Order: sequence, then structure tokens, then C-alpha cells
Amino acid sequence: MTDVAAFSFDKLVIFGFGLIGGSLARALRERSDATGKRTVIGVGRSAASSARALELGVIDRAVSLNDDAALRDALDGADFVLLAAPVAQTQPLLERIAPFLDANTIVTDAGSTKADVVAAARAALGERRVGQFVPGHPIAGREASGPDAALPDLYVNRNVVLCPLPENTPHAVERVAAMWRATGACVREMEPAQHDRVLASVSHLPHVLSFALVEQILNSPDADLKFSFAAGGFRDFTRIAASSPEMWRDVCVANRVALLEELDDYTAVLARLRAAIEAGDGAALEAVFARSREARSEWQEHRAADAVPTGRNVSN
Repeated sequence: MTDVAAFSFDKLVIFGFGLIGGSLARALRERSDATGKRTVIGVGRSAASSARALELGVIDRAVSLNDDAALRDALDGADFVLLAAPVAQTQPLLERIAPFLDANTIVTDAGSTKADVVAAARAALGERRVGQFVPGHPIAGREASGPDAALPDLYVNRNVVLCPLPENTPHAVERVAAMWRATGACVREMEPAQHDRVLASVSHLPHVLSFALVEQILNSPDADLKFSFAAGGFRDFTRIAASSPEMWRDVCVANRVALLEELDDYTAVLARLRAAIEAGDGAALEAVFARSREARSEWQEHRAADAVPTGRNVSN
């Protein structure tokens, strides 16, 4: 087992206890040296998912978002609140919990975009309380969802990006960093705009392309025949097209400026490749393919090296 940092909490309230939120809960209680009461309360939209999360032991108690008394009790004395819901729900959720938040409760999120989340937090919490919100993004998604997808080792050697606000205290930022390090994650910091540019390139664009390929085949007259011959290449390329449509709808809309730039750049590369294919220019194609292969091999090597367990996850 990879060594993880020590961490203490008494109560964690998670809005959305599927893959991301549920994996955090399981990691803190099953993998880490976390101390304290370690009570995890889940707030969900579905009675069925709440029941399943309770059955699996992902959460200790489930609360309805619409129950004022239960929500107030859940948030009373909470050390942390994690918003693990589609990013478009950030402002409504923050507005919903703002009246019940203790002054010492730290709120963070797991959204795939950050500039819009920061704006939502400022609108919902105002100047007085926005310092309690530390924007974050665990980069550890899978195509699976729901409480059954929660894994205690999901975050081991994965990056978690924090985008601290000027209003955040160093203590609040470090507490959130310590929470993620306790799961085995590597914590880094970025500006919200930089985060959105980077993730548009290496996460949001690949998801759009994956969905687009499946859509292209669906729209063809011999779609069934094509799907019947799909094998490893199709499986690998389209794996992420099994991801949550709701979540990726919100990501694309929220990060549309950066994503459109990436789409335009990608379209330009496709146009170059199309021209080379049309001209029968094998040398041009091979040059692009060779550069891409080398770059991916280097990335894979670095990724493997970074995954070597050291027990020393640092924040930088």
C-alpha cells in the first residue's frame, strides 16, 4: 500500500457521492491514517443512490437536499463540505447551504472547470464568506459513475489541482491539500484560467472527440455493421464516451472559450493530415505520426516514473 499523509476530520459532508465524492470518502476511511470521528454524510438527488451508498458503506448517513432541518443538522460542525456535482450546480448548491454554514467549515469542489466555479462561489457566498471556499479539481475520472464506482485507491499518485482565492487563508488551503494528500494524491496549485486552458487541451477536448466519433458512426447508414467490427482501437478511443453526458455538457459550456480554441487548433491539424492523405504524401503523415508517437512514449515514461510510490506527496 502506498504511504499516505496523516489527516484528521470529524465530519465531511459530500454533495454527490458517486465516483469522485464516494472515492474520497472510501479513501479517507479505508486507505489513509485519517483520525477523528470520520463521519461522512452524503447529500444526493436520488433515494436509490443514497440507499446504495449506505448499503456499500460509502457514507454513514444520507440527507435530502430539500430538507432544511436535516441539511442544517448535517452541516452543523462540519469540517469540510465537498461539492462533487456537475459544475452548473455549483452556485445553486452554494446558495442552498450558505445559510447553514459554520464559520469554520471549509468548502471545496471537484469541478472540471474553475473560472466559472470561482464566479459562482463569489456570487453565492459574497465577500464575507467566499474565503471559506477553496476551489479544487481531482484529476482522476473514469467513465463509471454512481456509488458502485467509488474506489478507495482512485486518487493514488493522481494530481489534484487547487486554485486558491486571494481570500483563502493559508490554513484553509493547507487543510484541503492535506485532505487530498491523505488519499495518496499529489497536490498542485494553478490559477483558475491556467487550469481551464490546460484541461481544455488534455481532458475536455479528448472527451468531445470521443463523443464525436461515436456520433459520426451513429449517423452513418451502416452504423450497426461498423459497430460489429469495432475492436481495440475503437474501444480505447471511445472509452470516455461512456462518461456522464450531464457532466460533460456542463464542462463544455462552462469552458467554451478555451475549448473552442483547442477545437480550432485540432481542426487545423486534421486539415493538414487530410491534405497529406489526399496528396498521398506518406512522408508528411509519417513525420506527424512519429512525432506524436515519441511524445506519447515520453509522457508514458514520465507518468510511470511519477507513479513510483515514495510516500512523499508534496504541495507546490
